[in-house]
Amino acid sequence: MKHTTTKKLRSAAAQVTALAVLAGMSVCFTGCNETAQSEAPADSAESAADQNSGELDRPGEIRDISSMELISEMKIGWNLGNTLDAGGEYVRGALPETIETSWGNPVTTKEMIDTVKAEGFNVLRVPVTWDWSTGEGPDYLISEEWMDRVQEVVNYGIDNDMFVILDIHHETWHDPYDDNYEAASDRLKKVWTQIGNRFQNYDEHLIFEGMNEPRLRNTADEWNGGTPEAREVVNKLDADFVATIRSLGGNNPKRHLMIPGYAASNNDDALKAIKVPEGDDKIIVSVHAYIPYNFALASSGSKFFIAERSSQDIDHLAENLKTLFIDKGQAVIVGEMGAVDRDNDEFRVHWAKYYVTKMHELGVPCVVWDNHASSGSGELFGLLDRYNLTWFSQDVADALVSAANGEYKLEDIIAESEDLVDSIKDAA
Repeated sequence: MKHTTTKKLRSAAAQVTALAVLAGMSVCFTGCNETAQSEAPADSAESAADQNSGELDRPGEIRDISSMELISEMKIGWNLGNTLDAGGEYVRGALPETIETSWGNPVTTKEMIDTVKAEGFNVLRVPVTWDWSTGEGPDYLISEEWMDRVQEVVNYGIDNDMFVILDIHHETWHDPYDDNYEAASDRLKKVWTQIGNRFQNYDEHLIFEGMNEPRLRNTADEWNGGTPEAREVVNKLDADFVATIRSLGGNNPKRHLMIPGYAASNNDDALKAIKVPEGDDKIIVSVHAYIPYNFALASSGSKFFIAERSSQDIDHLAENLKTLFIDKGQAVIVGEMGAVDRDNDEFRVHWAKYYVTKMHELGVPCVVWDNHASSGSGELFGLLDRYNLTWFSQDVADALVSAANGEYKLEDIIAESEDLVDSIKDAA
C-alpha cells in the first residue's frame, strides 16, 4: 500500500504544543533519562522497567488456545492513534504527559476507553513510541515513568475486558537494511525483553505486536512493497521478536504475538513474502489496509464509495488473506484501516459496512485508525471526540460495530449501491 505519511503528522495545534515544550523542558530534556539510568543497576539486566509494578499488574492465568481461536473472540478494534505514539526529538527525555500530548491530543483517560467499549469495540490497539523514553545503547533502558504510563493505559482496556494490542510505533531505528539488521535486532530484543518482563503476568487479552510498519523510509520503495532484501530483513526481525518473547518468563511462552510483513503492507509481494515462525500456533499476521486508496486515504481522492463498483481492492485483499493465511490456519488481523472524513458520512457508512462485513465473513478482525483529527487539513481519521466522549460520526461508528457483529449481508450492502448512485446524480 502506498500512502502519504501525513497520518503520522501532528496538527497545527500540536506544533504550538511542541514549541511550548521546547521552551520549557530544558531541565528534563536530558535530566530525566539521566536520572532513570543512574538509578539502574550497573549490569542493567534487571532495570526498573523490567520489573512488574505490583499496583499496576493485572495477573491472570493464560488460556492455551491458538491465535485462530483467539481472533474468533474479537469483534472490532479501535486505535488510540497519535497519542502514546506522538513526539519527536523535541520531547526526548520529557515527562510522559508531555510526550502523550505533544501532537495536540488530550491525556488519555479511562472514561475514553469506557466509551469505546460501550459502543461495542472489544479490541484496543495502543501504538507506542518508546524511543523518546529510552536510554542510549547498549542497554536501551526504558524509563520507569514511561513504562508505568503505558501500563496504565493498557489497563484501561484490560479492566474493560478488552483485547489489547501493544506495539512499538514510529520507531526509526529498525529500517530493514541488511547493514542495519544486527543493530536493529539487538535493540529490538532489549526493548521487547523489558516490555515482556513488565507485562509477563497478563493473560491472553494482552497481545504484543513486534513492529508497526518496518520499511525503507524516504525511498522510492517505501510504500510499494519494498525490496526482496528488505522483506527478508523484516522476516528476520519478526523471528527475533518471537524468539525473545518466548524466552521470557510468566505467561510469555503462551503470549499471542503479531508480526507484520514489510510495512505491514497489503501489497501482493509483501504479503507473499511473510514467513511465519514454524511450530507456533500463537502468531497473528498484521496487515494495514486503507483501501480503496483513492477513497480511504488519498489527499485529493474521491468522496464516493459504491460497493458494486468500488470494492475490488477490498475483495482482492480478502482473497489474498484467505489463500495465503486463513485457509492454512494462520490468524490475521487488519491492524489499521479507515477512511478519511470528506464530509461524506453516507459513503463512509456504506464503506464500513462492506469492508468489515467482508472481513468478518473471512474471520479477520479489523482495527480502525483514530487520530482524533476531525477538522482542518491533513488526514481526518477522528472518530471519538475525546473531550466530549461522543462520536464525531455516530453512524460510522455504529456501522463498524454492526458489521463486525455480522448484522449485514454483502448482497444487501451491494443492493444499496443503486440508491447511492441516485444520490450522486441528485447532487450533481
